[in-house]
Amino acid sequence: MFKRFLALAVAIALFCLGALAESVSAETVPDGFSFSGGSGRVTISCPAIWESEGRTMARIVFSSPNYPTLQSEGVAYAATHEGKTSIFEIPVTLNQDMEVVGTTTAMSQPHDVTYTIRVSVGEAAPAAEAAQAEAPAPVTDKAPVEGLEWLRRMPLTYAEGFSVDEYAGGYTLIDIVDGDRILLLPDGADVPDNLPADVLAIHRPKNIYLAATSAMALFARLDALGCVGASSLEAEDWSVEAARAAMEAGEMAFAGKYSEPDYELLIQLGCDLAVESTMIFHTPKVKEMLESLGIPVIVDRSSYEPHPLGRTEWIKLYGALVGREEAAEAFFAEKEALISQYADYPNSEKTVAFFYMSSDGSVVVRNSTDYVPRMIEIAGGRYALSDIVDPDSSRSSVSTTMEQFYAAAVDADYLIYNTSIASPLNSLADLYALSPLFADFKAVKEGNVWCAGKNLYQETDDVGELIADIHNMIAGEGEMRFLTRVE
Repeated sequence: MFKRFLALAVAIALFCLGALAESVSAETVPDGFSFSGGSGRVTISCPAIWESEGRTMARIVFSSPNYPTLQSEGVAYAATHEGKTSIFEIPVTLNQDMEVVGTTTAMSQPHDVTYTIRVSVGEAAPAAEAAQAEAPAPVTDKAPVEGLEWLRRMPLTYAEGFSVDEYAGGYTLIDIVDGDRILLLPDGADVPDNLPADVLAIHRPKNIYLAATSAMALFARLDALGCVGASSLEAEDWSVEAARAAMEAGEMAFAGKYSEPDYELLIQLGCDLAVESTMIFHTPKVKEMLESLGIPVIVDRSSYEPHPLGRTEWIKLYGALVGREEAAEAFFAEKEALISQYADYPNSEKTVAFFYMSSDGSVVVRNSTDYVPRMIEIAGGRYALSDIVDPDSSRSSVSTTMEQFYAAAVDADYLIYNTSIASPLNSLADLYALSPLFADFKAVKEGNVWCAGKNLYQETDDVGELIADIHNMIAGEGEMRFLTRVE
């Protein structure tokens, strides 16, 4: 009797297990996934869906390790963590917007963030996506490169100042907004017929004159200083250690300032490209002279990027230029992850003024659309000077009077003096020497005056570290790399 009962129990168990196995289908990738909400610095993906007990389940992945729970339809789901991600398995309704609430612990207190997600299967792609998928070439108002088959456009996350398009046969087109278009030719290839007049066709450069000093750190990160034969700074003026070492070893020459290059030396070195900053527009004859000598010129416009990581993302342009695309992608992903730790932090509402004094007594501040105010916002502060700059101006910096600056910044919680251009402040006495009015400032009275170091402008590869510095300044904790308190 017992044996017969045991056999029956085993049969029932096996039947239940089989039924359970049949109720769980194999994982598949959804046709589409989208999300909205949050700060925009944490991304969400859905790599898999499957059927389980009559419901569609989805694997939802947050690009941050700081999300322990996710609420959907009133139920809280716990995360598993792999690397720097938070992974949830939740039931979803296909082809329908769903509201979910993620709890982040990245801040001092847990904070709920609402997102809208949509998992699509068999649903028509949005019109914009469909148009992009069907487009034979990128949409542009510039003359197309005829005779070449367009393949793809390099994805960019923050940079707005350039694009990179790949064409069949190993051709690459770099388009700098309001600037140069460069067609990189494969080894041994000739210039295509009917090339538009505004497109500069060159082979990958092997001996660059780098006068855009902010780009040197990016070349160093690409391990591509072997492509830079000359620079516009002496060895002792570089804060980029790799550049200083290359010059001291005789592997990189000083070929004069951007405004007074040593043309003869550049010819002797076999310079095949000059990379200039926007300062070259103040000396247009230098650009004309370089080009007349057969040295093509491109202008780095990364300083116009509105987002701080937009500047750093120019490493992808230089990666394409010297054939180091994968290294550029890997480095940028690392820097993007660095500032993701501040995603969804509540803003402290502390105000920060970033400025320096010009020799004529005016105060130079950053335009509110510039990347520095964005850095302050990401770090958890507010830019104190938005009201005294023109948000429609294309310039990164704007001069104002001391009286206007006083009115805007006298109650600011923090002052950051930009010594990457001006002389450093060794003490508050140096600040008072610039103007006795600084004695009235709240930040001065509370001991919250800081200097940004000389190396700030050169080290565009480490903007994430400056964001961390500003965050630590506001939080009153942590070590500093770029900022020094003025006593």
